[in-house]
Amino acid sequence: MDKYKALWVSHSSIADFLKCPRAYYLRHVYKDPKTGHKMTVTSPALSLGSAVHDVLETISFLPTDKRFIRPLSTYLDGVWKKVAGEMGGFSTKEEEAEAKKRALGMLEKIEANLGPLKSKAVKIAYEGGLPYYWLSETDNIILSGKIDWIEYLEEENAIHIIDFKTGKSEGIEDTLQLSIYYLLAQHTQPRPVARLSYWFLEGETGLVEQKPLDTIAALAEIMEIAKRIKLGRQISHFKCPTDGCFACRSLERVLAGEGKLVGLSNYRQDIYVLPSEDGKKKLTSSPTDTPF
Repeated sequence: MDKYKALWVSHSSIADFLKCPRAYYLRHVYKDPKTGHKMTVTSPALSLGSAVHDVLETISFLPTDKRFIRPLSTYLDGVWKKVAGEMGGFSTKEEEAEAKKRALGMLEKIEANLGPLKSKAVKIAYEGGLPYYWLSETDNIILSGKIDWIEYLEEENAIHIIDFKTGKSEGIEDTLQLSIYYLLAQHTQPRPVARLSYWFLEGETGLVEQKPLDTIAALAEIMEIAKRIKLGRQISHFKCPTDGCFACRSLERVLAGEGKLVGLSNYRQDIYVLPSEDGKKKLTSSPTDTPF
């Protein structure tokens, strides 16, 4: 099988498709004819989450006895440079300072209760891109993704999958995220998955272990969605169910010329910022044509 001709699906692409097929198209299929890149719209909330995740990923590569020699805040200073100012979607210095303060609060909360972060971490080996496996060779579909943290449970020789959340804890039950991560871990490393948890880094919720998965049902649901995505790509049909929902609106604004191109992401996406809805004005850097 040729992985370069396969349909690649992930938690983010599936989530976008379920919210709005048009949003999926604009984020995962459409490319600016000038740059040849896909696009994304940044925001203070996304930048805050990205910075905190980068800090935790950095320490996951360190041995347990060296992981917390330095305060986590010193790592934040380094990664924050990637999202500072306009690159992070911040419109004022005060807005950026408040976001960084929140990020520091999350890291301080972790340092006060390290929990699973004191244990050895498992790293999935892969060549470039993201860990992946063939979800279906028959249908030419690959499932890929990046798991935030994999705790090694030494006594069981098993693993604990943890997904960090920097947003609110409400409405998390319906997500397929942990099902996707379970399947990825099951197929890309040898140890059984013993536990799955969300770790809410803001507020009082903290680490919340999830119920064991019905893996057969999860696989069937993910396959069904992936086949719908594949069909949409084959017939070039990705329509917003409401002709302009919250999921696709910001991307449509970029196509309409309201976005400003401020950089390129690690995944070679053009990063845009948008003016507030109240003060719309046409900015100079934007894609020039409108796809179906």
